[in-house]
Amino acid sequence: MWCVGMAISARNLFPPVSKGLRVGLYGGSFNPLHAGHIHVAKSAKTRLQLDAIWWLVSPGNPLKGEVGKADYEGRLTGVRQALKGLHGHYVCTAEAAMKTRYSVDLIHAVRAIRPAIRPVWVMGGDNLANFHLWKDWQRMAFSIPMAVIARPQDPVRARFSPMARFFASARLPAAAANILADQSAPAWVYLPAPMHHHSSTQMRAEPGR
Repeated sequence: MWCVGMAISARNLFPPVSKGLRVGLYGGSFNPLHAGHIHVAKSAKTRLQLDAIWWLVSPGNPLKGEVGKADYEGRLTGVRQALKGLHGHYVCTAEAAMKTRYSVDLIHAVRAIRPAIRPVWVMGGDNLANFHLWKDWQRMAFSIPMAVIARPQDPVRARFSPMARFFASARLPAAAANILADQSAPAWVYLPAPMHHHSSTQMRAEPGR
């Protein structure tokens, strides 16, 4: 569990910022990283008019068991290599350094260490379907605006998920995506986009992986 007292030692784990910087927080196992992940991050940066995307590589996703913990250093290297040449995309290792395992704790840390930014949580539509299984999911939605980028894995189930229903009144139209970072939570947007069909589950199932 992260606490405010750790802020000094953790301060250099996030990129330097200026006041009002619009930052997308994109967390995940990225095991393995694939073009679908890049699609989500680039779509969010463009549609939300963000200044940066911080890729928060998780050392262990509680919902994915051993798959979410495997080869952290290798996953980290893979993300760093993939982001070379992508302007405004940064890899952050804060979650491992602070020994957090839950997104709600990570968001609390980001807000304490980098209070000058305007953060938005970014995730693929496939995560919306099981968002209600995340630790303190309602508190998380009350803590940060959220952007959900459409993914091909069961988009109907995602849009009618417990999270989508519970926070239906807080949903912004897709046309208002560019002002999401300026909103007080809870606020979220679901962004239909040209769908990319890569998935980590599918890639791990391929022969040789």
